[in-house]
Amino acid sequence: MSAPILIGKGEVPVHILPNMANRHGLVAGATGTGKTVTLQRLAESFSRIGVPVFLADVKGDLAGISQAGGGNQKVAERVQQLGLTDFAYAPCPVMFWDILGEQGHPVRATISEMGPLLLGRLLNLNETQEGVLTIAFRLADDNGWLLLDLKDLRAMLAYIGENADGLTTTYGNVSAASVGAIQRRLLTLEEQGAERLFGEPALRIEDLMQTDERGRGYVNVLAADKLIQTPALYSTFLLWLLSELYETLPEAGDLDKPKLVFFFDEAHLLFDEAPKVLLDKVEQVVRLIRSKGVGVYFVTQNPMDVPDSVLGQLGHRVQHALRAFTPRDQMGVRTAAETFRPNPKLNTERVITELAVGEALASVLDAGGSPTVVERIFVAPPGSRIGAIEPADRAAVMEASLVKGIYERAVDRVSAYEILKQRADAAAATVTAQAETKAQTPPQPRTAPASRAQSAVEAFASSAMRSLGTQLGRVLVRGIMGSLTGRRR
Repeated sequence: MSAPILIGKGEVPVHILPNMANRHGLVAGATGTGKTVTLQRLAESFSRIGVPVFLADVKGDLAGISQAGGGNQKVAERVQQLGLTDFAYAPCPVMFWDILGEQGHPVRATISEMGPLLLGRLLNLNETQEGVLTIAFRLADDNGWLLLDLKDLRAMLAYIGENADGLTTTYGNVSAASVGAIQRRLLTLEEQGAERLFGEPALRIEDLMQTDERGRGYVNVLAADKLIQTPALYSTFLLWLLSELYETLPEAGDLDKPKLVFFFDEAHLLFDEAPKVLLDKVEQVVRLIRSKGVGVYFVTQNPMDVPDSVLGQLGHRVQHALRAFTPRDQMGVRTAAETFRPNPKLNTERVITELAVGEALASVLDAGGSPTVVERIFVAPPGSRIGAIEPADRAAVMEASLVKGIYERAVDRVSAYEILKQRADAAAATVTAQAETKAQTPPQPRTAPASRAQSAVEAFASSAMRSLGTQLGRVLVRGIMGSLTGRRR
């Protein structure tokens, strides 16, 4: 059995029991109250008992977990205040990741893996547009056409737009306006740098669940200081990753400690304006993923940011200070206080507004799975460095990474784009061959009705083939040229 994880101390110390750590948790509090340091303390503690961690570095100040701490007077004072006799300054084993491929190993997912539900949310599609997107996925599946990157999806949309009438009976109505709207949203997504997310090699979940030679869990740090500027992309990617963990990992039963702990920072972005079908999916994943050995910890400013259906599943709570300047703020304070099991020694609602930086109210699950009474604590500091690191330090960590060289080079194998381009090229070649044959064939007598009928059919077929070939070909060529003109990388 692994040692309990110390969150902090007040009148009594508060620990998370490792065998209860997959019951999920919440770290909340206003900006500047110490949430990030608490997150780092928890991530570091999980790592040291052999649990891999995934977290997003939205402010650029969690990368210090890869370096040994020291030289911080406030940390030294807190160590002495809490009497932490076993405290040591030490780094955690870290792997850096970055969708943009600038501050870490590239992270990719295929269009097929993302699926129409999450893509629809990412593109902010209405119900009709989501229906067209679903048809594109279904048609690709039925024909065995791989959807790997954005050019595959654009090609599929162009194809169903050109063949809408023929698809209606089997797949349902396809609106040309909806196809055009989705195409425009895809262009906007590309301008935000999202084309780097989609493609191969796709991220292998197993690579996030590594331990080092000393048995410490790797902390996977996603560089998100730029990604957070496109909130929909940030939250959709993290939800996809959470869903992949749920779909990929086998049932684990009761474990001594989690297989992985997943920190979802800025969690309110996941739930803001999310449709009910997506909220239902989040609730389902959170409810069931603990049986796969994964603990999910939401980090946000206020517990009200998390729907009650999800909040009720979070067994471990660390609440930093909240402000109560407005009626909504006051409601948030009351809500936060009511989520704790009362402590007769504390006026929880009042204390929440009085907590100093680095102080928190905390409640965890006991050995029987019941929440403990809330305690006022000083959060224990991490032994790793607090704050950002130098580019040279980041480069050194990446040079020694277990996945160095695996994800750096993109792979573009045959998929929907290439297949549909081949079809368009073949159609164009057929039209050309028919035209050449017709030019070499002597004119038929004008008195032959059958010949006139045949010529009309050929003319119609040639026109249709030319329309398909040139229009689809034009869309595909624009897809090729898009990578050379003006797209932000």
